Amino acid sequence: MGQERVGSVSDAATSDGVTLTSSGSGAVAQAKTLLFRRMLIGIKDGRFFLGAFNCVDKQANIILHDAVEYRSTRRTSPSLMEQRCLSMFLIPSPCRTSCHVDCSVDEQLSILSLHKH
Repeated sequence: MGQERVGSVSDAATSDGVTLTSSGSGAVAQAKTLLFRRMLIGIKDGRFFLGAFNCVDKQANIILHDAVEYRSTRRTSPSLMEQRCLSMFLIPSPCRTSCHVDCSVDEQLSILSLHKH
């Protein structure tokens, strides 16, 4: 997948200080460009979730649909990943460590019109 790290898909800042434009309609327009895109989201406990972006709320929680959870079967060494299908899944903003979007290079550049604070 041609994936690129993007920050939060709302006006809330991420842990690395990346935010979208603060204008309400601009943030909504940027979030709409992500609708139904495949996203790979990592969380603090090491699990990853792959699914289609469905929505985001004011608190920057993300809902993926047709989501699949991937987790390592062993903590000490690289191992096979277990997976399970989840259908719809909410990923709380405080748990998220990474967010990748599957899109073309041109789309990546437009999505990455983010401001550092």
